Amino acid sequence: MATYTKLSSGSWRVQIRRKGRYVSETFLRRDDARRWATDAERQIDRGEAPSKSRVARLKTFCQLIDLHIDDMCDVGKSPLRSKAAALDMLRRHLGKCSIAALDRERLIRFGRDRAAQGAGPMTLGIDIGFVKLILAHAAAVHGLPVKVEPVDLARIALKRLGLVGKGHQRDRRPTQDELDRLIAYFDANPRQIAPVSQIIRFAVATAMSQEEICKAR
Repeated sequence: MATYTKLSSGSWRVQIRRKGRYVSETFLRRDDARRWATDAERQIDRGEAPSKSRVARLKTFCQLIDLHIDDMCDVGKSPLRSKAAALDMLRRHLGKCSIAALDRERLIRFGRDRAAQGAGPMTLGIDIGFVKLILAHAAAVHGLPVKVEPVDLARIALKRLGLVGKGHQRDRRPTQDELDRLIAYFDANPRQIAPVSQIIRFAVATAMSQEEICKAR
């Protein structure tokens, strides 16, 4: 039988005593604790050793990214295109790193590599922000023992190195002639399906970002 105890931290500890076995796990959410307990009891009934919870088995940064995405999808907030692209990039560069190895030095090296590939100060700042988001989510939502302080220290170092900072400010708007040529180019393309010329006119008139336009209904 499973026993659930709410800890002073707000987390839930589930304890199972069944057929001479005792196991326990701690979860931030009671629903997660209940699901694990149900599976563990079934395993004990089959004579098997209960497996650790899915969260407890997470070892790499890629797995933390997947955990974050799954959680966001569960609440109807799946990543939009720009965030999804950033997370895919982090998978390629840092996905195989163990959570313990994602320290200040590794993040600084990541920043140097990205800058060498052409990432600007603002883009790299966004990348580092997503790293912190993934780690903070794992710690806050699932109670995993991950630290975000190395990310803050890496950001400070990269800023001192001139690799993280504000983006280059635009010093002018496109001329009407430039806009006309862009619109003419897209209108003349017979394979163009999306109404790009209309989107350009709408973007200029409203000053909305690409993401805001895509979300408009």
